[in-house]
Order: sequence, then C-alpha cells, then structure tokens
Amino acid sequence: MNSKVKGVLQILLVVILIAAFGFVAYRGVGSAHRGSAKNIRLGLDLKGGVSVTYEATTANPTEKQMEDTIYKMQKRVENMSTEASVYQEGDNRVTIDIPGVSNSAEILATLGKAGSLQFVLYSNLKDKDGNANPADGAEVQFSKDDVELDGKAVEDAQATKQTSETGASENVVDVQFTGKGTKTFADLTSAHVGEQLAIVYDNKLVSAPVLKSAITEGRCTISGGEDFKDMQNAQNLASTLRIGALPLELRNIHDNVVGATLGSEALNSSLIAGVVGLILVIIFMIIMYRLPGVAASIALIFYVGAMLLSLNLLNVTLTLPGIAGIILSIGMAVDANCIIFTRIREELTTGKTVASSIKNGFSKALSAIIDGNVTTLIAALVLYLKGSGTVKGFATTLAIGIILSMFTAIFVTRLLMESFAALGLTDTKLYGLQKERKTIDFIGNWKKYVIISGTVVLICVAGIIINTAGPKKAMLNYALDFIGGTSTSVSVDQNTAITDELKNQVLDVVKGATGLTGEVSSSDDKGVKKITIRTTALTEEQSNTVRTELAKKFNTDEGQIESETISASVSSEMKTDAIVATLIAAACMLLYIWIRFRKFATGASAVLALVHDILVVFTVYVVGSSFIQVGSTFIACMLTIVGYSINDTIVVFDRIRENQKGTSARTNLAEVINRSITETLSRSINTSVTTFIMVFILALLGVSSVRQFAIPLIVGVISGCYSSVCVAAPLWYLMTGRGKNTAKGTTYSKKKKA
Repeated sequence: MNSKVKGVLQILLVVILIAAFGFVAYRGVGSAHRGSAKNIRLGLDLKGGVSVTYEATTANPTEKQMEDTIYKMQKRVENMSTEASVYQEGDNRVTIDIPGVSNSAEILATLGKAGSLQFVLYSNLKDKDGNANPADGAEVQFSKDDVELDGKAVEDAQATKQTSETGASENVVDVQFTGKGTKTFADLTSAHVGEQLAIVYDNKLVSAPVLKSAITEGRCTISGGEDFKDMQNAQNLASTLRIGALPLELRNIHDNVVGATLGSEALNSSLIAGVVGLILVIIFMIIMYRLPGVAASIALIFYVGAMLLSLNLLNVTLTLPGIAGIILSIGMAVDANCIIFTRIREELTTGKTVASSIKNGFSKALSAIIDGNVTTLIAALVLYLKGSGTVKGFATTLAIGIILSMFTAIFVTRLLMESFAALGLTDTKLYGLQKERKTIDFIGNWKKYVIISGTVVLICVAGIIINTAGPKKAMLNYALDFIGGTSTSVSVDQNTAITDELKNQVLDVVKGATGLTGEVSSSDDKGVKKITIRTTALTEEQSNTVRTELAKKFNTDEGQIESETISASVSSEMKTDAIVATLIAAACMLLYIWIRFRKFATGASAVLALVHDILVVFTVYVVGSSFIQVGSTFIACMLTIVGYSINDTIVVFDRIRENQKGTSARTNLAEVINRSITETLSRSINTSVTTFIMVFILALLGVSSVRQFAIPLIVGVISGCYSSVCVAAPLWYLMTGRGKNTAKGTTYSKKKKA
C-alpha cells in the first residue's frame, strides 16, 4: 500500500474513533442511551441519592461499638459506590448516604434487613410452640447457651457459582470468617461433623446446612440445593450473613431520596473549567511543539472520549472532587507526549530524518514512560486494595487515567506522527530542533535547595504552633467530613418545590444565627419533604436560636425542626486505611524503582522527594487554614500529589541512567546528573505548565469546594516540578557518594587553583 494512502487511512481511523466516542458520549447507544455522558453516575453532592438511617436496638451502645459498625457498613456499601458515606447521627443511629441511586427499597434489599445473627446446632432449636425440627423461615427459640457463634465471627459473605461434583453449575454462598471466628468455627465443625448447623436471624430459621467435614481454613461454602436454584435466594442469604456480622443489632427507622448538596451550578462551572482548560492545553501544546503538538491535541481529545466511555463501562460514581481529578488528569495526560517530543527534537538535531527521529524518539522515551506510569499504577492498585471510601474511588479514576494516557501516547500519538511523516510533512521546521542547552549546576547548589525546603518545614511548624494556640486549638481547619457537627432539618409543605433559592434561604438563616455556613441538601421521605443543613458542631444555645429562626422563616412549629449531632463521615479507620495504603504504596514504589534502577538510593531519594512534596502541600493547609478546609478532598489532594510527583522524578532518573552508559571512567557523576536534569528540564516545565493550566482554571471558575481542592494542588504541581529537579537527583547524588566518578571504584577531585 502507498505510504501516503496508508497515512491518510490511519488519520481517518483516529478521526472516526474520536467521532464515535463523541457520538456515544453525547447521544449514547440504543434506547437506553448507554455510554452517554449523561448516564455517568454522579455523587450525592451533584445529583443526590438515597439516605438510609438505622438505629441500634441496644440501649446506650459504646463509642467503640458505633465506630466498628460504621466502619463495617462503609466497607459493605463500597460494593455499591466507593463514594458512599456512613456516619453516626446522635448517640445510637447510623446514616448511610449512597449517591447516584434513587430506589431506596433496592438499597435496603442489597444491604440486608438489619437484625441479629446466631449459629445454633439445629438439634437445639424448637419452634415457637416448642416442637423440634422447625421449618425454614419458622420463628424459633433456643437458650443463650446454645449459641455457638454469632454474626461477629463473619467477615464477609458473597453469593457466587461453583461447579458441583457432578460437573453442574450451582449457586452457593461463600462465607469468610474473622480470625477469632475461624478458630471457633473450626472447633465447632470438628466436633459436629454430619450434624446440621442452623443460621438464625432475628429468631427466624434462615438455613440449616449439613456440616460435611471439619472446616479449619476460615472459609466455607453453603450450597442450598433446591433452595438455591434461584440465585436471588443465595444472594438473600449472603446479604443476611453480611448485615448480621455487624457489632450492633440495627433496625431501619427511615429511608429517603435526598437531593444534591451542591446543585447544578457546581457541576456546570467545573465542566466549563474543563473545556476552557482543555482548549488552553491544546493551544499550549501546538505553540510549544508545532506539528507534534497537533498530534498530541488530537490524542488528548481521543483520551477524553475514552475516559468518558470508561467511566460509563466501569460504573464509576463521580463526585465533584472526582470530576476535578479527571480534569487534572487531562493536563497530566500530555506528560508522555512531552517526553517523546523532546526526544524527537534531540534526534532531529543530530541530522536524522523525520521518520527515523520519530521511531528513535518513541523508542528512547518508552522506558521513562513505562517506569513512571507503572510506578504510579502500583500506587493506585495498593490504594484501591487497602483504602476505603474516597481513597478507593480516587484510585479507580487514577488507574483509568494512567492506562488511557499511556495508550494514547504510545499508540494514538505514534500513529498520527507516522501518518504525518508518510504524507510528506517532513520539514524540520514543523517539528523544531532542540536548542543547545547550557548545563546548569544543580548539584553544586544543593545547599541552597536544603535552605529552601528547610524554610518550608519551619513555616509549617510555625503555622502548626500558631494554629494550635489559636481559638480553635487545632493545627488544621477540619471540615465536617473529619470532625462531624450538627445536622438541622426543617420540614416544608408537601406542595412546596424545593429549589436552590429555598436552600440558600435556609443557609442564610443559619449563617445569620450562628455565623457558620454548611452543606445544604433536600430529601423526600414518602411525601415528607425536608431541607437539611449540616454545620460544624453547634452549642445548645446556637441550636435553639437556629430552630427559632427557621420556625419563623417557614411559619412552622419548632417541633417540626430536628437537630442531631453527626459524626465524621471519614472515620478513624478510614484515615488509618488511607495512611497505611499510602505507606504500603510508597514501599512498593521504592521496591519497584530499586529493582528497575538497581540501586536502593534511587528508590529512596524518589520517595523522599515525594514526602517533600506532601509536606509542602500540607504546609498550604496549615498556613491557609482560615480559608482552606481539610475534608475528603484533602485525602484526594494528597494522593494526587503522590501519583503526580513520582512520575516527574522517574523521567529525570531515567535520563541519568541513560547518560551514565555512555561515559568514561573519568567522567564526574555530578556532571552527568547536571546534564541529565538540564536535558529533561524543558519537559518537566512543559508538563507542569499543562497541569498548572487545568488546575488554575479549576481554581478560577470552580465553586468553593473545588477551589479548596485546586489551590493546594497548584502548589503541589509547582513543588513536584521543583523536587524532581532540585531535590530527588541531588539527594541521590549525596546518598550515592559525593565526588564519585560514573565508573565504579573511581573518584573525582577538583584541582586547586595555583
């Protein structure tokens, strides 16, 4: 096939794919409009969802019991949405907010009916009339001494399929026990092989499977024969076992559909910011890289379309921080292109043809792209497996972004670049040549960088001291997500339309009475409409004032206005999960970099540079505590820096590794490092600029909650660029050995002037 024809066909293929992505994203496929951007699940803050409230039947449950219940419920609802939030309301209530859904009955069926779960030998059961051999579903009676183990012993239960001994597929329930439950269950099954073990829920016999053998590995399978022919029966039993594993016995007291807490304005402003940022990034890439910039821009549009389809396909629930993170990923997606285009220019400068330069440029950039993205992907995988709530949701979108950006750079951009060359667009002016760069002495200035970074640490420490000594007695300005507060609800007439204007009126009343602002949402509980505002904790006097003022505003009785203390939606366990996941991710990244670069110092210096960036962003939260709150977006912000910063550092180390291969025994290591950083400097700056553009537009056009996410990220992007150039490589140099040559065992010493 003629090369020009092939080039035209390749470009046409990419254009058709982009058009197809655009059509599906705009219109969808089929009558259900599957794949449409409008069908992407939005979070509670943007679209609303279902709110379910349970109450503990135990009088005066302990704080530990409530915390454990909240954490287990959080892990459970993550199967429906990673952005679901679970928090304590009052002393004995647990509320679950699940975004992107509208059927409360379906949610209750999935969570399971709340109650108590016990395992009792079937022979010890009697029906309510005192007869033996009760039937499934019958109300039963037994003594407390007959309970072999309860729901606390169950870790998880899932309905699944397995192949039976006859080779047929059957529905079963796979049950996993806790560490303590494993031992108890092993002793029980060993002593009662051949007997039936009854599963009793709310004093009703659910099932009585036969113990065929001793089960010691902490996992068992319940097969129900005729009962499980319908998969729904297996799912119902699994749901019963899961809900019964809670530390407390709960009863559902109400469930309702709730409206968005932020409204359409927040979504629209964020989408506008995304479009404006995308246009500015495209303009920047074309100005900086000319024809390759055009290829990168087309690939970027392809990336956005593929991202929208992936979110639909994987049923990801998007909250406002999630949308902000995806918009940020658009700026980061051109990172690989910047590496490739810099390499192509270097090849062209040596006199190679355009076709050869494109081939060599992609080949030489590949290791840096793969190492950088695999390192970040490892972090995303660990965060997904070990994290919970917002952390798990962030990890999902991060992983999608990494995989798609790698694909678009390595395949789509390359396809376009090769097509341009095949069409005869081979004038070097269209690509640009790499200008000669004077090597900057980064290593020689390492002490200055220590002073700069040390100053940031001192500012952070000073800020913490000032904040903790202030009226709030806290080093950070914690949002409701972290510290909880007060929830105040006012009932409105059934015929009254709940609008954003009405919500703002409630907000104004509360702000006028207390000086505090908060999150406003609406709900409809079987025709009973309410507007709820959540603020930081109110004193009894403030709560009384708020109730009085709201009663006046809505011309209602104060008895129609409810106030409850609510706990943090980010529990202590979730915070621990986030910290543990981040530490494990850092250790895994260190290990991968150590293996790939064959030096522990490389991984250690990269991770230390990462810690440096996290500390810089943390300092922004400390110093800006008067206007920046620490909520769930704080976790997302820190994790974004983890993914962003390490990628930048890997590119520098990859160039150092490459440049070391072509040096002699007399070449000074510092000279190699300085040259490597200088050679990658334009790429580091350009990548940071594209990311900066997206975040800056978010801060400029976004609503308050997005702005509080974007401002620290702006600092993080700048710090990430600085640390990869001025912190990571100098740290590696100091750890490897100052004054050493690139050849093993040789040293370098400067000659003193006469």
